[in-house]
Amino acid sequence: QLQLVESGGGLVQPGGSLRLSCAASGFTLDYYSIGWFRQAPEKEREGISCISSSGNTTVYADSVKGRFTISRDNAKTTVYLQMNSLKPEDTAIYYCARGFFCYTDYDVPQSDFNSWGQGTQVTVSS
Repeated sequence: QLQLVESGGGLVQPGGSLRLSCAASGFTLDYYSIGWFRQAPEKEREGISCISSSGNTTVYADSVKGRFTISRDNAKTTVYLQMNSLKPEDTAIYYCARGFFCYTDYDVPQSDFNSWGQGTQVTVSS
């Protein structure tokens, strides 16, 4: 059964860090890109990062560039999102999803991804 499960969310103070995990099962992670998305209250879900199947290409939205780092460990069938220097505006439910593409200047559109996880809540507040 194909599944993606996010974990690692929580409550953190501004300036703090969290590492999210996206654990894949039921398919061969090596063949797919993975995207991270987030949805803040009363806002549309947005793509914030992706990593190619090989891990050689990573893409970040301007809102997280320089603060977030995406990585993958295909042996552990897990993709990570390291989030540093967190801001209150990073508060959202974070999702991972499976796709085929991730390339330079890619805007990580939701329509290119499927098999969404259930999400993990990240709250940045003092």
